[in-house]
Amino acid sequence: MNALRIVLAAFLLATASVSWAQALDHFMRALMGNDTQTVASLLDKGMDPNTADAAGDTALIIASRMGNRDMVAMLIDHKADVNRRSAHGDTALNLASLKGYLEVVKLLVEHGATVKATGWAPLHYAAFEGHSDVIKYLLLKGADKDAFAPNGYTALMLAVREDKIDAVTTLLYEDVDIGIKGPHGETALSIAMAKKNEEMIKLLKRAGAAG
Repeated sequence: MNALRIVLAAFLLATASVSWAQALDHFMRALMGNDTQTVASLLDKGMDPNTADAAGDTALIIASRMGNRDMVAMLIDHKADVNRRSAHGDTALNLASLKGYLEVVKLLVEHGATVKATGWAPLHYAAFEGHSDVIKYLLLKGADKDAFAPNGYTALMLAVREDKIDAVTTLLYEDVDIGIKGPHGETALSIAMAKKNEEMIKLLKRAGAAG
């Protein structure tokens, strides 16, 4: 009898595992396919809104990275953690900022996403890709304009390094510190000079950069 119970328990556990795996696969397929209705239905049936894929990206991070505002809103309504980090340390706000999805950025911030973050902050990501509208919004909401990224660069330095002239213009308008030095003593101006970006050099010098 005990052996039969053990076999039955093992069967039920295996069945439950298969069912869960199928539900997870269905959920992720719907999420990646922007099928908001199916994702909402599965969440209503008990799927964890903070479910992550094999890479450690939560549903909210994935939806934010894809720029699906309706999906992001629905996940937030189901209590998804807006500040949950991926295996690489990214948040949904980081990736929405990187991609330049302003409406998703606004939605996340309105629901508690951290703007003034340590490490790689949303502002760094927005500056790196040159998304001026996102930069303006993040600064309006309290982002640290002169914070260092883990590589020792500020948002201004990142924008200069990537030749994002509009982003640099926006940051200079917000009165960032143009004299801050990077990990090897470089400044925004010296980075522009090393790249021989004459337009960037003129812009920085007009803003008061010396060197």
